Amino acid sequence: MTCDEGTRHLSPAGARRPPPAGVPGRYGMLVVVPPAQEGLCMPYIALNSAEPGIRGLLRYRPQTGRPLSELTEVLLRGPGTLTRGERELIAAYVSALNQCRYCSASHAACAAAQLPGGMPLVEQVRSDPGSAPVPAKLKALLAIAAAVQQGGLAVTAELVARARAADATDLEIHDTVLIAAVFCMFNRYVDGLATTAPDDPALYAAGAQRLINHGYLPPSDEPSRQT
Repeated sequence: MTCDEGTRHLSPAGARRPPPAGVPGRYGMLVVVPPAQEGLCMPYIALNSAEPGIRGLLRYRPQTGRPLSELTEVLLRGPGTLTRGERELIAAYVSALNQCRYCSASHAACAAAQLPGGMPLVEQVRSDPGSAPVPAKLKALLAIAAAVQQGGLAVTAELVARARAADATDLEIHDTVLIAAVFCMFNRYVDGLATTAPDDPALYAAGAQRLINHGYLPPSDEPSRQT
């Protein structure tokens, strides 16, 4: 597979570029073999670590990386009436709609590890949320998230009314819109700089366990980009 424009966008079942081999690292990070050693496509900019996806970008510029990590921690793990698994599912669903391989796979693993239905449920939601065995409220919130992925103006009063009729609170509607909007940004950040994505589901599962145990905030001793 080459790095020309024809390979930059995913199909739902295909990778944009060959994935690097890797092993799980701390705090959900996936420490991988540098792409240059594997003859793989390189990110568009020179990063200061071999971590794939958004992890490498957060480490590259911690001045922006830490606030983004703090926002993610609040949205996906902070106090709320939506479970952490449900919030991760919204993130994974939006990332799948955006065809962002890394974010979709990593948050699908986090959702699967925190939902009773596991990965089969996550796959059902990513494929067809309307027929997935999830509560009516979550289906309505996923519909709002899908609308946000299309554009803010695609969120209609009818979608919001449907969520309210399914007992969604204003805070749950707010957080769903914000999660969807933030992950659209993350997806474009990750793919806009052509970051790499491992292929092995076991790596994402291991990373998910570290995120569940330690959260999204980076260690305070992470090295920063040299200026």
